Amino acid sequence: MRPSSAICILLNLYLSSTLAADSQLKPCTLNAPFSGQFYDLNIITVQPIKDHKKAHKDDRTESWHARGYDYGANFTLNFCAPVIESLEDVVGVSSSLWGNVSAYYEMNGKKYSIGQASAEPIFRGRELILNYTDGSPCEDHKGKRHLARKLKDDDDDDDDDTDDDRADKGKDKGHTKPDGRTKSSLIYMTCDREPMSAKAHVNFLGTMDDCTYMFRARSIAACGGVHQETQSTLGPGGVFGVIALIAAAVYFLGGIAYQRTVMHQRGWRQLPNYAIWAGIGSFCYDIFVILTSSCSRFLPRRKGYNQLPTSSRNGRGSRSEQENRLIDQLDEEWDD
Repeated sequence: MRPSSAICILLNLYLSSTLAADSQLKPCTLNAPFSGQFYDLNIITVQPIKDHKKAHKDDRTESWHARGYDYGANFTLNFCAPVIESLEDVVGVSSSLWGNVSAYYEMNGKKYSIGQASAEPIFRGRELILNYTDGSPCEDHKGKRHLARKLKDDDDDDDDDTDDDRADKGKDKGHTKPDGRTKSSLIYMTCDREPMSAKAHVNFLGTMDDCTYMFRARSIAACGGVHQETQSTLGPGGVFGVIALIAAAVYFLGGIAYQRTVMHQRGWRQLPNYAIWAGIGSFCYDIFVILTSSCSRFLPRRKGYNQLPTSSRNGRGSRSEQENRLIDQLDEEWDD
């Protein structure tokens, strides 16, 4: 195997693992197609506080709010999740979907949904957008009716009725036909790096036909950054390890190729610097012997071992003296 092919294999494995990690993104996250920056809107998602969990001082106890000003109603919304408020009797929405409303407003004692929860932000050019759809049914805009009547009065031919006039007549008679449209919301996310500001600040921009509502949300979550999982899985140590692994592969594979093709070596002698690697074993053995011999004097010994020869000589001397005395005594008895 050539060194270049080994390096290519290692790089392909590294890139494939990185791309696999990037493809498995969490909900409400995405990578910018033009810059590769990572965006995570989960940090501004308001989650309901569980009963057994104590509320932290930074935890929100209500969803985000936007003042409607001249619209006549204020708006409540959440990012990538339903609002945490309990909703009932939402106009035109099935009761099974009341808990999935991500944005709504209240007017004349009625609650109108302007979109169900969606955890898929998208980029339109360089604009980060979050879109909620399938809200309450849209009502006919009164402005169109007034405009049609104005055009009718300005028209010289009173006998020619426009399609809007016919529609108005039908509506006046009570024969209204719903057009099937539902309310929706468009939230434009803009970057806000002010350290003292809240996590998000939502402004109501307006609506064209009381059917599509536009908001602007300023938050640090829309500023982008580095994917934390990718950063944690491959930190400085990981980068150094990959570089060291590639260098070791180049060293061994390149050395083996050189020893085999140029020096015509076979077996273990194909390894680069074989003499050095072969001497490592004996070197380690010598170091071990030196360390064990120098540390042997610190090992505990049994007391009295050095005094054994002295005590044995005293015992032998006294025994020999007794034997000599016994022999002398016996000799004296025989002489007598």
